[in-house]
Amino acid sequence: MTDSFAKRATQWDSPQKVNMTDAFVAAMLKVVEPEKNWTALEIGAGTGLVGMQVLPKVKKMVFEDTSEAMLGVLKEKLQKSDNAQIVHGEVAEYKNCDIDFAFSCMAFHHIVDIDATLEHLATITRKGATIVVGDVRTEDGSFHHFEPIPHTGFDTDELGRQFEKAGFKVHFVKTYNILKRERTPGVISEYEQFMLVAQKI
Repeated sequence: MTDSFAKRATQWDSPQKVNMTDAFVAAMLKVVEPEKNWTALEIGAGTGLVGMQVLPKVKKMVFEDTSEAMLGVLKEKLQKSDNAQIVHGEVAEYKNCDIDFAFSCMAFHHIVDIDATLEHLATITRKGATIVVGDVRTEDGSFHHFEPIPHTGFDTDELGRQFEKAGFKVHFVKTYNILKRERTPGVISEYEQFMLVAQKI
């Protein structure tokens, strides 16, 4: 598998990315209070900008990502953390059925098969587990400069139905941030970021 983030990993943690992920963490922690006995999973962890903030709050933090380069940056941050596990590959690579809390920030649009991912997530989460997904609502493709990616944002009604089909109850979906980007020279585009909160039934 080609690591499309290989050349960008070492420069990933820009002020812009930090601000974006901090907005997600702030919104997430308003609705979820991680418990010290939880095992948490970050889907599409990248360099760990979100998961590193959750790590001190839980018993175990699992960082999953398909980019070896991004995980390499994360490993430097973790050093000898004894409550962290790194999973290189898709979510399906994680087999333990012990997840109490799973979250993802701006990674779901890179997942090819959402249904299969959610079905696997349902098998590795405990009953009552909380799931939080942050991503962008359906956009015109400009967010990734019209590069081919699996999803140009999401119709949150449809995504909610996919969650429920997989065995989760969607508690709510809300807009938590508006990203402004100059994707076309001289034109500022706005991208609505949503947060979906669900629970394993």
